[in-house]
Amino acid sequence: MQQNVILGIDVGATGIKGGLVDVVNGKMLTERHRFDTPSGGKPKDMAKVVKKLVDHFEYEGAVGVGFPAVVRRGTAASAANIDDAWIGTNIEQIFAAATGNRFFALNDADAAGIASMRFGIGQPFMEDGTVLMITIGTGLGGALFVDGELMPNLEIGQIFLRNQKVIAEKFISNKVRRDNDMGWKEFGKKFNKVLSHVDGIFNPDLIILGGGASKHFLEYQKYLKAYADVKPAKLMNTAGTIGAALYAGLKVNK
Repeated sequence: MQQNVILGIDVGATGIKGGLVDVVNGKMLTERHRFDTPSGGKPKDMAKVVKKLVDHFEYEGAVGVGFPAVVRRGTAASAANIDDAWIGTNIEQIFAAATGNRFFALNDADAAGIASMRFGIGQPFMEDGTVLMITIGTGLGGALFVDGELMPNLEIGQIFLRNQKVIAEKFISNKVRRDNDMGWKEFGKKFNKVLSHVDGIFNPDLIILGGGASKHFLEYQKYLKAYADVKPAKLMNTAGTIGAALYAGLKVNK
């Protein structure tokens, strides 16, 4: 396997996706392959699925994995929409034990943000500026960059909005939209409450929207109001996979 080709894996609450990435130019070299996330999202069950993904690509090198949790030195410090048994579990070690590969783990939204900053719409702010990425999927993820530097583990989905009794990602997400058969107008107006709240707190130059709902940005764009520019991620659903591979590449070549 060429040194610039790394397997990136994007772990989600409903699916575990992965593909080979050229980390020099940020391009997917294969179609992403997907397996369902095991019901309950327990560590050993998910490790088995990750092994199936590695085996699918007959891959033997280092692997980058974006994971739906606060990740501190490879260990999950939270568990968003997966089993609480992950809390305190070393993601890198459990996946390495299952596959024999070396793993480098980071928060899934951080992975998507890295790809969007280096090869996507955030490029103009790599040297100067503040960029906030929000991923809209099963939950809401967040990634914050200041002058191109990542401020890791920004849990946008865990905040409480004013006068709300549930966290932001239980108030609105792509899953909430689907579960409630919500039209894009209603989705846009509810999501704007999150958007305007974090816009006022972080005051970024640019807000990038990623995740599943970003594909339909034009359907709800007119309901969004923020001082920052708000744009969909160019890399869309591949951003997490590409960013995970980029992260592993940086760690390997450090």
